[in-house]
Amino acid sequence: MFFTYLRRELRRRRKAALVVASGLALGIALVIVVSSVSSGMEKAQGKVLQSLYGLGTDMTVTKAAPAESSTDEPPRFRFDASGSDSDEEQSSDRVIVQGFQTLAASTVAKVGTQKGVSDTVGGLGLQVIKVSGQFQQGEFQQDQNGGDNQQEGGPGAEQAPPQGRVEGGGADFDVNNYSVYGTDVTKPALGPLTSSKITSGRTFESSETNAEVVVADASYAKEKKLALGDTVTVKGVKFKVIGIATPDSGDAAANLYIPLKQAQTLSDSKDKVTTIYVQASDSQQISAVKSTIQKNISGTTVTTSADLADTVSGSLSTASDLASNVGKWLSIAVLIAAFLVAGLLTSSAVSRRVREFGTLKALGWKSGRVTRQVVGEAVVNGLVGGALGIALGLTGAYVVTAISPTLQAEVGSTGGGAGGPGGGLGGPGRQAATKALDVALTAPVALSTITVAVGLAVAGGLIAGAFGGWRASRLRPADALRRVE
Repeated sequence: MFFTYLRRELRRRRKAALVVASGLALGIALVIVVSSVSSGMEKAQGKVLQSLYGLGTDMTVTKAAPAESSTDEPPRFRFDASGSDSDEEQSSDRVIVQGFQTLAASTVAKVGTQKGVSDTVGGLGLQVIKVSGQFQQGEFQQDQNGGDNQQEGGPGAEQAPPQGRVEGGGADFDVNNYSVYGTDVTKPALGPLTSSKITSGRTFESSETNAEVVVADASYAKEKKLALGDTVTVKGVKFKVIGIATPDSGDAAANLYIPLKQAQTLSDSKDKVTTIYVQASDSQQISAVKSTIQKNISGTTVTTSADLADTVSGSLSTASDLASNVGKWLSIAVLIAAFLVAGLLTSSAVSRRVREFGTLKALGWKSGRVTRQVVGEAVVNGLVGGALGIALGLTGAYVVTAISPTLQAEVGSTGGGAGGPGGGLGGPGRQAATKALDVALTAPVALSTITVAVGLAVAGGLIAGAFGGWRASRLRPADALRRVE
């Protein structure tokens, strides 16, 4: 009887049911679109941040560099400008640790033993300043009228020095400044090199812990015309180019990557690292892992991707703020309005059915049965609105993904990052802040979003039913008799 009466009443009042369902559908569709766009923003932002610290890295551990003092020795380069070989090309490299104070390599293992840490790997960021060039000796040009002059005093007197000037000569030197990163080749799945794809050649093998091999960033290789098999000389050591790496997004972590032991040797930093890359066991417990590391390993700075989110600027940041703030509150406002309208319309419909419900009560229907009938109709309207809302929301999300609007993102410095702007999650220096990254926006719809939409549809129906049920429960058979003409 309940379902028969329900089906008949919904069919008889199709227009009123469609109005209520449409209002709920609009609010639910907006929730789906805003949620999916927000997920797309997070995904785009994650892609930008991943270019800073590498795939699989949840946080980094570093130690801030000490403040510069007036007693710090500036870089000095010594060249020989005398002798017969002074016109030959000379070069001198200055290899310095970049950005952070070094940590003992044993700290890597210590961090790995902390609760919630799945894996760790150390790295050493270096900056190389290479000065190369040559001196050219000048030539003495004697005056034409001073060649054979002798002092007075006759034969045997002291001869006067030749008169003339030195012409030509000088020095021509180039300064080449580039970044080198020492990576632990035994753990290739963690660290900054994982944010790049080997597009030519190969990556390091686990046995090349102290090999004289190098992987070059694609942009740097193009600038310096480096190809596979070429050699790069750093502080007198010749490294063979075995691979060319292209960043997935943004700029590369470093110009050159070499085995960690080689980097430690070049910089006189034996058993030292500047950055420890950490992978958490549970991505939902990153904050707790961060607190644990900071508590148990004093003097270190732990940086997570959440700490870097505020450094992302540009249209991506603006759109993300709009989606998370304006979009969220707009969705809530529309939902509240839709629920209220649905409730008022249902209550109004009950008022127009006074004769019907009063007659049913006169025939023996109790107030609870009438209320259940009204709530049932409202819940069905809510489910219909939910179905329409899900369809509209999925359509909107599909349109956003199909268009894939391009957003720009710039990553600023975290204040103390390696190498200035774009130092990111404690990684080697980057120049990302000088270059906007283009990120395509998508709107993925998660199953949880659909579940929320269904819950909102049921909630909307129950709220509308509560309005109508309350109104129906107050009706008396006498109210129906008054309206009988």
